[in-house]
Amino acid sequence: MTTSPSAGPATARCLVLGPYLRVSETRAASGRADVALRSPEARLEEAAGLARAIDLDVVETGIVMLSAIRPATYLGKGKVEEIAGLVKSLEVALVVMDCALSPVQQRNLEKAWAAKVLDRTGLILEIFGRRAATREGTLQVELAHLSYQRSRLVRSWTHLERQRGGFGFLGGPGETQLETDRRIILDRIRRIEHDLEGVKRTRALHRTSRKRVPYPIVALVGYTNAGKSTLFNRLTRSGVLATDMLFATLDPTLRAVDLPNGPRVILSDTVGFISDLPTMLVAAFRATLEEVIEADLILHVRDVSHGDTQAQSRDVDQVLGELGIAPEDERILEVWNKIDRVSPEERERLDNLAARQAAERRPMLVSAVSGQGLDTLVAVIAERVARTRVALTVELDASDGAALSWLHRHGDVLDTATTDAGLTTVHLRVHPSKEGQVRAKFGEHVQTGI
Repeated sequence: MTTSPSAGPATARCLVLGPYLRVSETRAASGRADVALRSPEARLEEAAGLARAIDLDVVETGIVMLSAIRPATYLGKGKVEEIAGLVKSLEVALVVMDCALSPVQQRNLEKAWAAKVLDRTGLILEIFGRRAATREGTLQVELAHLSYQRSRLVRSWTHLERQRGGFGFLGGPGETQLETDRRIILDRIRRIEHDLEGVKRTRALHRTSRKRVPYPIVALVGYTNAGKSTLFNRLTRSGVLATDMLFATLDPTLRAVDLPNGPRVILSDTVGFISDLPTMLVAAFRATLEEVIEADLILHVRDVSHGDTQAQSRDVDQVLGELGIAPEDERILEVWNKIDRVSPEERERLDNLAARQAAERRPMLVSAVSGQGLDTLVAVIAERVARTRVALTVELDASDGAALSWLHRHGDVLDTATTDAGLTTVHLRVHPSKEGQVRAKFGEHVQTGI
């Protein structure tokens, strides 16, 4: 066990435990001998970081290596008793278990330790609940919370069965408190899902209106705390919250950015991913994450200074896979961030590693803090999004302001040039779906290319 300092105004003293299966058992459970695993120390450090993200006072952390998971308490009987003594001596009110507990396991551990027990799913849901700032984000988090609580409704207490219906002793069992709670939760879930359908329709309308222009969408994705928001601020010169904290930002942010010598794009900063991200959160935030699904270019931001960067990358790929985006999707461009934190030797190794990859899959090495590599990244973004648009040259009468205005509304006008003969040449890029409209309107005055 190790003692850790707390950060920020603590709300409760807590003990963070990492109950992890040994490597051989984990590989056996996965059915793969080559499965890559994080070190228990790194996993525990992340769990403690999650606890501190909601201002819990982490007084001690500890790793518990398991050979098997016990159905009743997850841990063995001897370890449960040992931790009960630790909980009492440390006077902690909360024990965070970095694993997924069943309702029965959670209830049994709470009885044994006389303390609140929170598993990884519950902890992440608590963080999301703290971070949600918009009505949409609040609805999404509440939906995930209710789905989680619904799974926690077990027949734990006998008083839930004491209610009876009818009169006298002949009446059958009435609606139990358990059934009442389940019905209330289900009704609330239905109302939230209805409200989120409205959010989904609104977002779809926004995407449709953007397609009328249309501007390419560049979405930032990555593991939480990989530096997405810092990179977003650098590229957009905006002030989105960016700090060294897990899930510092939750609600998505979109900004228009004019790329030097390139088109205007919409840059989207999304919620960070994490290992074992609760499936109900992926489902709840699907309306938000559809910005990623619809994106023309996806920047996968990685913290290459982190010891578990490869494992984090696989976790992001897994969540993208749940959204229907395969790791080999040609829209994905890896951005290896925080190169200012690595040693010169490690930087040279990363440069060589990137150079050995095919040009289309070659990662970009940057530092969102110092600005290293950002000019090259912006140039590559401009080149990649340009491929998603058709380049056209249109000749107009210089006096036809309405036609020029129409081109600005339906495409990305790069430049115009007017000759002494009274003709204006317009160079622009349009979405493939708009090419037919341009050709239908201007006929023989349209040429492919710029």
